[in-house]
Amino acid sequence: MRRLHCLIILACCLLTIGTATVYANTTSSNITTQLARPLSPQAQISLLTSSPSDDHVYALYGHTGLRVLDKESNFDTVFNYGIFDFDKPNFLYRFAKGETDYKLQVFHYRNYLVEYAMRGSEVYEQVLNLLPEEKEALWQALVLNERPENRVYRYNYFFDNCSTRPIAMIEKNIRGTVKYAPLTGNLTFRDAINYCTRNQPWVIFGCDLIMGIPTDREMTLKETFFIPAYLKDAANKAEIVRGETAVPLVSKINILNEGVLQEDKAPLLITSPLACFGLLFIVVMLITWREWRKKTYYKLVDCTLFFVAGIAGCIMFFLSFISVHPGMFPNISLLWLHPLHFVGVIFFSAKKFNNMAFWYHFINFAAILIMSVVWIFYPQHFNIAFIPLIACFWLRSGWALLRKKNSIG
Repeated sequence: MRRLHCLIILACCLLTIGTATVYANTTSSNITTQLARPLSPQAQISLLTSSPSDDHVYALYGHTGLRVLDKESNFDTVFNYGIFDFDKPNFLYRFAKGETDYKLQVFHYRNYLVEYAMRGSEVYEQVLNLLPEEKEALWQALVLNERPENRVYRYNYFFDNCSTRPIAMIEKNIRGTVKYAPLTGNLTFRDAINYCTRNQPWVIFGCDLIMGIPTDREMTLKETFFIPAYLKDAANKAEIVRGETAVPLVSKINILNEGVLQEDKAPLLITSPLACFGLLFIVVMLITWREWRKKTYYKLVDCTLFFVAGIAGCIMFFLSFISVHPGMFPNISLLWLHPLHFVGVIFFSAKKFNNMAFWYHFINFAAILIMSVVWIFYPQHFNIAFIPLIACFWLRSGWALLRKKNSIG
């Protein structure tokens, strides 16, 4: 259960979706000087997509950047909208609340490439098929956006991140519109997240726990762009429509760094959430069976179990009702994991509260049954690892009702 508590806290940080790079002061005076220059007609602007890496939580989803290459001016930089600073005051609290500020920062292309090469990430370049005036307009917009008063933005992991910003800048600064191929298949936000974290079962469990019903809504095509790989695939099939003519959005593709192929890994069953919580349920069941045989009650079991659940419930309550993150509310898991478990702990801890403890267990027992029915009709994904964990609380509350009936404890 301690692991569950830590996991829920970690899951708040896991939602750095859309990829990010830890803050580093890499904008040199040389780059700053070059930002003032207009582009030559031969310059090119590219989308850079870096494949996911298991090195860091924020690298599980890949990354998107905008490269501006002007050989005539000996200028090669990458505009990166994924910069954040772990050392800022109250970073974890602000991120959990949905008040994290990210920023745009300019990197030397070689430095940018080296960083992802060290992670073993493929860097996939899509050279954009832009007119000279479109390149200049996009360049000037990026330069303006890089100014200190403009570079910081309020991060939103679904709708405004370092993958959605580059394509938005492209669409705003072309003379025409970008037409994308229709989206094939039905894909939800949770589907996209869980695919990116498919090799991390505890990450999947944490995200499934804290993210509510809105996460199971089917995405529109543009909403898929919060994942860099989906943006890359859409760009390859997209066209720029200028009046009655249409040309491919991408004129050329380069693999700048081969990277290491990320293979699907079979998770160790013994350390999976299902196995760990299954073991916990077996332990709780054996303790309950022993209580029944001995006609006794180990109050420490309920106090410990429900106290940890109360801590987890506080985090769930905060994310659902106080944070401004999208996709958190409503969340059916609040019916079995909530702050009121702290009240239950008070009732369990003293004999004078036995009657109130009985009614608390009665309500909890009923709430879990109601939740089981509700989950059938509401479209919220149910992680199978929830079953043994929920069963622990249902069993203890059910046993409390039997103890009352048989005057045990």
